[in-house]
Amino acid sequence: MMLQPRLDAGRFFALTALGGLSFLALWSAAAMAGLTSREFLPAPWDVVARFARLVVEPFAGYTLFEHLLSSFQRFGLGFVLAVLVGIPLGLLMAWFAWVDRLVSPCFEAVRFIAPIAWVPFAALWFGTGIGGPVLIIFMGAFPPVLINTYRGAKQVDRKYIEAAQMLGASSLRSMTQVLLPAAVPSIVAGLRISAGLGWQSLVGAELIVASSGVGYLMVKGQAAVSTATVMSGMIAIGIVGILIDVGLRRVQQVIETRRGV
Repeated sequence: MMLQPRLDAGRFFALTALGGLSFLALWSAAAMAGLTSREFLPAPWDVVARFARLVVEPFAGYTLFEHLLSSFQRFGLGFVLAVLVGIPLGLLMAWFAWVDRLVSPCFEAVRFIAPIAWVPFAALWFGTGIGGPVLIIFMGAFPPVLINTYRGAKQVDRKYIEAAQMLGASSLRSMTQVLLPAAVPSIVAGLRISAGLGWQSLVGAELIVASSGVGYLMVKGQAAVSTATVMSGMIAIGIVGILIDVGLRRVQQVIETRRGV
């Protein structure tokens, strides 16, 4: 089976726009046809109007941007914690066989637990404080960081490591000056996956263990039977998720360009 040639940028954006417009047309037609109450299926312009009001009018205690800021603070803490733990641990597992044998069984047992499954535990331990969402984000973001760091480090050509050791480099210097730089492309790819999973995990956590944030806003919108509010929260989640991925993708492209990949 032959692979299809990649679409040029103009055609790609044209098809994307066509798909988006088709979706909006079907959505508008369904809303105008009165198949169900506008409370449950608002028209696109109703959602846009509600989104605009949420930007300037507080709902569930805060404006939409304040809810987003609260969510992003939790995401930042959980994601940074996952990076600070995952990258060093992945390098250590790749360098020392005994660390790999010690950590792997525990990691393999934990990584298949869905982040949302940690919600009851987080609620019992942290209530609606910041600790619960941060824990859930960490559990969602940590596995891809560790796995990609480990795999990237394992794929480093042994001759570079041996050359560094012949020049008298210690294990620490070999890891930080040979292993880590060589594994950077794999690590950045893992960060993109990690950020997406962490952001998804955050919103799930805020549905249950938070007193602010976009997930909390959506819960309050559901309680008020305001589908437009819920959909506005979903749009905000999607926009921020895209911006996070675009930023990390740009970093990945810069690194690959400098390395001639």
